[in-house]
Amino acid sequence: MQKPPASVGQRLDEVDTPALVLDLDAFERNLAALQRSAGGRVRVRAHAKTHKCPEIARRQIAFGAIGVCCQKVSEAEAMVEGGIQDVLVSNEIVGAQKIARLAALAERARIGVCVDNAENLKDLRDSKAKLDVYIELEVGMRRCGVPPGEAVVALAREVSGNLRFAGLQAYHGRAQHVRSLAERKAAIERAASAVRETKELLKRNAIDCPIVTGAGSGTYMFEVESGAWDEIQPGSYVFMDADYARNEWAAPLPRFEHALFVLSTVMSRPAAGVAIVDAGLKASSVDSGMPSVWQRPGLAYTRTSDEHGCIEGAPPPALGEKILLVPGHCDPTVNLYDWYVCVRNGKVEALWPITARGAVY
Repeated sequence: MQKPPASVGQRLDEVDTPALVLDLDAFERNLAALQRSAGGRVRVRAHAKTHKCPEIARRQIAFGAIGVCCQKVSEAEAMVEGGIQDVLVSNEIVGAQKIARLAALAERARIGVCVDNAENLKDLRDSKAKLDVYIELEVGMRRCGVPPGEAVVALAREVSGNLRFAGLQAYHGRAQHVRSLAERKAAIERAASAVRETKELLKRNAIDCPIVTGAGSGTYMFEVESGAWDEIQPGSYVFMDADYARNEWAAPLPRFEHALFVLSTVMSRPAAGVAIVDAGLKASSVDSGMPSVWQRPGLAYTRTSDEHGCIEGAPPPALGEKILLVPGHCDPTVNLYDWYVCVRNGKVEALWPITARGAVY
């Protein structure tokens, strides 16, 4: 882990760059907005794959979340090490080494895991670990999961011994960035039909389904209002990013604020109307599009290479000027940094380590 690029008390314009900046006021308003919209209607299990930071997870729990989700065992290890006691690995965990680590975590915290395969389920049972098991239901993601129907019942019947059937994982990730609100709602209505069909089938076979969990920041109120989900898993709501900003937002979904930024410095002015900043591919993920330039109308981040980003437009920033960028995709951008530089009223208030950064195994 590198040393922080800032120290508490510094002004934002004194922070070294590139740096990952968290606007604490906007972040806290986002936490409150989720609580207002969904609190009390369903359980919230915030997704930590977005932030990879126990400091943030603790604040989500303080705002009503019952625990967190992770995608990797190593992320779960970082959360448990940071004091989080209820973690769902919302993914399939395969392989002796990973299952052994999952079993070790289950001795320290409440751990859940997803399955879609009987052989994997047997391996988990053979580990002797006490685990909550969720069968992943294919609801449109076209990735992992069991299609609705008898295959879910057959797999649920195999959950026994040290394993507890906790319910269904039903996450429609493809719906999160569909731009049209009506199309996102329609996608979740189709997913809800699959969930209801599967719950009814389990009930007819005398199998209790305690929890249906899923949903993301771009759709979660549709899952809430459908009545088919008991728990939601939003992640990006704490930060937002440039790609989510391209979605259509309206009730019942609140409009979350941009809270996460990459602070960069203009390092070259090679031509009129062109500025080169020190934040390129190694500072901001572009898998979902280029970053946007924060609160500088007329400027656009147009192209990038490993160490450089090109900003074009007018009026151009000056050499040495600090520029805030909104990442195109917050999750993989966070994975590039060791620290959040937490800022309030233009000054550094805290430095939070991103302890699950690089936790890909």
